[in-house]
Amino acid sequence: MAVSSGLSSKADQAGFLAVYPNGTGKGNVFLVWNSGGFHGPNADKLPDDVKVVNRLLDDVATVVRVDAKRIYATGMSNGGMMCYRLAAELSERIAAIAPVAGTMAAGLTPPKRPVPVLHFHGTADKLVPFEGPDKRTARFLNFKSVEETIRTWAGIDGCPRNPRKTDLPDTSEDGTRVRRETYGPGKHGTEVELYVIESGGHTWPGRRWPVLFLGKTTNDISANDLIWQFFQKHPME
Repeated sequence: MAVSSGLSSKADQAGFLAVYPNGTGKGNVFLVWNSGGFHGPNADKLPDDVKVVNRLLDDVATVVRVDAKRIYATGMSNGGMMCYRLAAELSERIAAIAPVAGTMAAGLTPPKRPVPVLHFHGTADKLVPFEGPDKRTARFLNFKSVEETIRTWAGIDGCPRNPRKTDLPDTSEDGTRVRRETYGPGKHGTEVELYVIESGGHTWPGRRWPVLFLGKTTNDISANDLIWQFFQKHPME
């Protein structure tokens, strides 16, 4: 994730700390986050990754100076789904989140405080489909569509139901177009912002993606730049 996202370079440039924890999962080979939405015979035996992250934040604060009002979460795919779980269950520590290609799992509990959300998603994403689970989705996983995810969080944050929509300039010949949808302001100035990447795949906007079967990457925007701008606007009150 550090290599594919390029967030470390942005952190060095802007002066923030980027932390890349591993998911726990089952065993040592396939490490995933228990982001919620898993079901089946062993679902109740998955690790409590919210507790893991909470303890991780405690540990990080023992080695570097951490601004407790400016702790944020971003991630892709299963990591993006985990961001939504952290916002729901650890809202007293997570100031804002920025999921990429990962929607909210089913059955999450409402947060104790409104949490600003910045979300990026490609309409041609085959791994986490824009419209929600389809026949390609693993049977043990349940998650919401992008629309339901965004409307749910706009409601949680007390934002207006109808977003402001802006078609962004098509500056790169990569086969994608980008539309920004902004809900807000809501409670305490919160915002929910969605970047819809038309024809975009399961990729990180603005980064060269070596795995071609994951689909097209847009270069019309930089997720890293937009994430940092959004986080700077939304410290915890």
